[in-house]
Amino acid sequence: MPALEHHVFVCHNSRPADAPRVSCSADGKSDLHTRLQQLTKAAGLGDKVRINKAGCLDQCEHGPVVVVYPEAVWYGNVQASDAAEIVAEHLTAGRPVERLRLDDECLNSKSCPHRD
Repeated sequence: MPALEHHVFVCHNSRPADAPRVSCSADGKSDLHTRLQQLTKAAGLGDKVRINKAGCLDQCEHGPVVVVYPEAVWYGNVQASDAAEIVAEHLTAGRPVERLRLDDECLNSKSCPHRD
């Protein structure tokens, strides 16, 4: 098997409705994960890109969250309808989708203005 070009992690964390932080997958399903897998395979990237479900990525206020490696590009508020653009632009053409990209100052920071 050839080396992967991209490894994509899709937050699949689910919390109770009364939890202090929101969930990326409130219903315990991930249409986003499924859609990214389908489109990656349809684009012929099945042996070059791996799409994985992830537990909490600690960016709850920006969920659903997706992170693409090796570039470490973090996407926030990603919907299943955004999957085609991520596959076409980032995974195929190598151009991150800027409109979905999380600001660096919010990553792993307690001072992000979006944190509850």
